[in-house]
Amino acid sequence: MINKIDFSFANSHLIEKFLGNRLANIRLAHNMTQATLARNAGVSTRTINRLENGEGVSLDTFIRVLKALNLQDNLKNFLPDLSVRPIERVRLGGRERKRARPVKTTGKQSTWKWGNEIDRS
Repeated sequence: MINKIDFSFANSHLIEKFLGNRLANIRLAHNMTQATLARNAGVSTRTINRLENGEGVSLDTFIRVLKALNLQDNLKNFLPDLSVRPIERVRLGGRERKRARPVKTTGKQSTWKWGNEIDRS
């Protein structure tokens, strides 16, 4: 049972276990069985069991379970809303970014070599 986690160092499997454990605790706080949650979410009881054990489920299933637990408002906290960036809007003249562009290099050549090149200087 994982109670605390540092998301910057945890791998995806540990994060799944943490979130599953958290969902199980929330389900129990609502005094709800896995069968009831499964029925409300439209998934199988085995799927709820896999989710709570951190065994991996689809994003669709995860969202269904959050909605069945009335936690859908927490979904907006997963990813920040970057549409409101005043400084970026001024720089772009009010336009929104539509694509990413790679960073241009300054043209400096690397001094790294494979080791089989002969330096004749």
